[in-house]
Amino acid sequence: MSELTGRSIAIIGAGMAGLAAARLLQQAGARVALIEKSRGVGGRMATRRVGALQFDHGAQYFTARGQAFKAAVEDLARDGAAAPWFDDAHVGAPGMSGAARALAQGLEILTGRQASALERTGARWRVRDGEGPVVATAGADFDALALAVPAPQAAPLLASAGLSFPQIAQAAYAPCWALMLAFDARSPAPARMKPEDSMLAWIARDSDKPGRAAGAGETSGETWVVHAGADWSREHLELSPDDAGALMLARFRALTGITQEPAYMTTHRWRYALVERAGGPQPAWDAQARVGACGDWACGARVEAAFDSGEALARAMIADLAR
Repeated sequence: MSELTGRSIAIIGAGMAGLAAARLLQQAGARVALIEKSRGVGGRMATRRVGALQFDHGAQYFTARGQAFKAAVEDLARDGAAAPWFDDAHVGAPGMSGAARALAQGLEILTGRQASALERTGARWRVRDGEGPVVATAGADFDALALAVPAPQAAPLLASAGLSFPQIAQAAYAPCWALMLAFDARSPAPARMKPEDSMLAWIARDSDKPGRAAGAGETSGETWVVHAGADWSREHLELSPDDAGALMLARFRALTGITQEPAYMTTHRWRYALVERAGGPQPAWDAQARVGACGDWACGARVEAAFDSGEALARAMIADLAR
């Protein structure tokens, strides 16, 4: 495809939705730049690395139901960037972010740049952060923009340019506290638990995932990721990380029977972890302004939903910008 040859497009956010959109737009001939506030790609498909330890502290796995995402997962698995874990669940390899890094191959990604405003320059657009206009290989002026960030982060960016999308206002997210633990010795606890508990919603031995390191004690150790439930996370969202972690550790011990002291422990607060109410079913595209938005907020709380939303926005942009 070469429908967009000569067009330049900026995508804010290099999570699954942004990567999916960028790949199709680049295949159509556009010069695409992804602008990402973090140091790496993947968004909530995140892997925390601490020395030899690693933790998938965001999305725990992904499933593929539609043909497009099934094909993408098959490609990732063939290239060693994804592997089956249990039932029809897959994980990125060697960490969850490995799948995102594989999808990002060949794309221009500007990391550590947190977009703060959108600015019109005639018929084109600039993206500003704390350092000024973001400059990509194609320059600072773009023919079109796509926002591939959580709805609460997209709304103020759109407002900076006098824009809004009703779908974004309708979307709602649940927060999540994540606890990461490493132990020197392996325990007999089950590898995965979805407890019917008022505090914890998910407990998994992260080191049991395909290709993972064993943990703090190398082959004898193990690592765990623990997610608090939406209601508990919302109620305790403003706790300090240490206080949230202490409460979650106590409950983890009660549910798993693991009493040894962790060799490593930390927590992470996801303010926009899980879509509770989607605003879709389709991503948003303003053909006159040439600005769109995509993400799991449009289609539902699954990695595949983010992928599908990104591809759907890219197709809408291609159809319109190619005219």
